[in-house]
Amino acid sequence: MWSQRSRFSGYRRDRKSREISRDGIPWSGRSDIYQPHPASLIPVRRAKRGLQSSGPALPISLMILKMAGAQTSVSNEMASEMLEQLGNSFIELESNRETSSSYGIMWEEIKEHFQSLDNSLKKRLEELEEKEKAFEEKSSTSQSLIAEREVEVTAKEQASLDRIQELKDAAVAAIAEARKNFVVLFPEPTDVAEDKEGKVSTSINGDPNASVPGREEKSSHTKPGELAETLTADAKPHPQLTHFCEQMDGKGLLKFLCENRKNLAALRGQIPAALKSASDPARLLLDSLEGFYPPEQSTSDGKEKDPALQGLRRTCLVLMESVTPLLGMAEPGGDHPLSSETKQQAKAIADVWENKLSGVGIDAANGDALEAHAFLQLLSTFNLASDFDEDTLCKLVLAVSRRRQAPDLCRSLGLTHKIPGVIESLISSGKHIDAVHFVHAFQLTDSFPPVPLLKAYLTDVQNSQEKSGNDGAAAPQ
Repeated sequence: MWSQRSRFSGYRRDRKSREISRDGIPWSGRSDIYQPHPASLIPVRRAKRGLQSSGPALPISLMILKMAGAQTSVSNEMASEMLEQLGNSFIELESNRETSSSYGIMWEEIKEHFQSLDNSLKKRLEELEEKEKAFEEKSSTSQSLIAEREVEVTAKEQASLDRIQELKDAAVAAIAEARKNFVVLFPEPTDVAEDKEGKVSTSINGDPNASVPGREEKSSHTKPGELAETLTADAKPHPQLTHFCEQMDGKGLLKFLCENRKNLAALRGQIPAALKSASDPARLLLDSLEGFYPPEQSTSDGKEKDPALQGLRRTCLVLMESVTPLLGMAEPGGDHPLSSETKQQAKAIADVWENKLSGVGIDAANGDALEAHAFLQLLSTFNLASDFDEDTLCKLVLAVSRRRQAPDLCRSLGLTHKIPGVIESLISSGKHIDAVHFVHAFQLTDSFPPVPLLKAYLTDVQNSQEKSGNDGAAAPQ
């Protein structure tokens, strides 16, 4: 094959010598390709045909032939190298073709994988956008509900504050009016007698029990509703009060006060003066206390909060407070004009009341237990505190801590040394206002500064209002 190609190599190279190569250089100018001169083709052909030429052209022809052979061998070597390079290139091309085909398969897989990831991410993004939209809608709804609830809570708080302020103003006005009426209606007690004609005559050195028959007769038929007019007109004790005290009718006195319970605040200022007309105020008081715990009523029949019974007990308490100054029981340890029989009777009543209290179980949460207050007042009135346990009495003081008479009761019962413990118990139970009351009453501001107690009270009130507001918000749901 290569011998046939070499036969025409001269002609092809000669023809290409007249052409321009792809590189833009004439084939005749390239040194890497054999290019015989046209004139030398004839001797070469002749030499191949048997050396038919003769003469001097033979040596030249032989020289040219040698040169051509040398060039041909060089060309064959170059062709072999080129063929070898071409074979290597072909092998590399085949290997690259296999690799490229495998790369094509891998690329398709990678492409499909990334397309799958892209679709998954797009789907996930759509889901997140939907969730975000739903969350924004829910958040907007919640914020609107919260705003509405804040407006409602603010309105309720303002209404509560306004209501509290109204109650405070009403209480202050009521206290001021009561003090004004008390000052006008009940000046300092004096023994004054008034005759029918309206003339006033002092009876300090005369008979204190003297009364005007005409006025007493007129007042004996006074109805409960007409009592207020009589009180404003008369400065002396009401005739009915004086009458019952003179007759030592404790039950009648108690009944009269209960019937006029609406005017009890005005009557209580006249009771001490009326009791002076009694021969034995202590025994009169004990007789009136028999109805405090009715014998036909047990403590477990659920009638302890009967309004009529509670009113009767308040009346008994007023009587005991009115008798105490007459008996000289304001301070413990003093001289008390009481007979042993009277004290024994009072002690028996106190024992019964103590058993009743222990059976009922006084609720010290509100600090306003009427029964406990009456029991402590009974002990104070008849000087019986030494016969009872001090710790038990202190527990009862906690039950009546809200009442304004509580500090005075503690002094009359000889519990002054127990007051620090009482104050600590009040603070621990959240009764900061009552604790401040006792602190000022017993001048213990150094041990119990009032300002922190009042701040704690305000904090508790705010927390209670917030809790009630939250409970009200949760109720409709």
